[in-house]
Amino acid sequence: MVRLEGVTCGYGGPAVLTGIDLTIARGAIVGVVGPSGAGKTTLLRAMVGALPKLSGSVKVAGRRVSFGSTPKVGWVPQLETVDWDFPATVAEVVLMGRWSRSPWRPWMTVDDRRAVEAILERLAIGGLGGRQIRELSGGQQQRVFLARAMIGQPLLLLLDEPTSGVDIKTRDDILHLLADLNDDGMTIVLTTHEINSVAAHLPWVICVNGRIIAEGDPDDIFTAEILNETYAADLRVVRQGGAVLVADAAPHRLRAALRHTHDGYEHAHHEHGSSGR
Repeated sequence: MVRLEGVTCGYGGPAVLTGIDLTIARGAIVGVVGPSGAGKTTLLRAMVGALPKLSGSVKVAGRRVSFGSTPKVGWVPQLETVDWDFPATVAEVVLMGRWSRSPWRPWMTVDDRRAVEAILERLAIGGLGGRQIRELSGGQQQRVFLARAMIGQPLLLLLDEPTSGVDIKTRDDILHLLADLNDDGMTIVLTTHEINSVAAHLPWVICVNGRIIAEGDPDDIFTAEILNETYAADLRVVRQGGAVLVADAAPHRLRAALRHTHDGYEHAHHEHGSSGR
């Protein structure tokens, strides 16, 4: 479905990603993890032809992607990049995805209305078409933008931080929804900072930090060595009952330092109390 060969890319300045060779099979669901500024969003943008500076080859469904091209890809942006003051209903937002691949018209046809109602029902937000997008919860807003991406019947679905800024239940609901869409045959690539959610829900992960550090099953590549290289941080990996848990080792050191400080304070306080008797 997606093939990147020798890709180096960015936004006009220094390259953000270098030497990317990557293949994503049709029907896969893949998570991209890495620290802020590692190039996760840039990798997605390379797949939709949204980068002015790119060398190498990018193909989606066998067709070469270039700057300004419009491959049949559904895009779900980070919610924090959306202008929530813009007055638009749920139906209008969803139709943007349909009209992006057909002549624009200032009205909604019967077919448009049916398509919107069908995709909203599929994503369990039926009946919200007339609501203002800014009035919805974070989870509902995420589903609306997912509907906008899907109404154009894309070959590939890209999501940038779909679990950012939502609570644990909403995060898990979104990931389960994506798994259901993947079961229906949709190829999905998403970026996330939620390492433990990726380990629990996704079968394939790409670790990125300016380049591809590793890719594979989370059980195989979520090791302290690979994650420390990816995040340039001291991370611990705990495996128990078939589950993988990644934790920052720094809090352990901080707690140890605080205990040492507290013990020193207690000792000094005790000495001061004894000398005052």
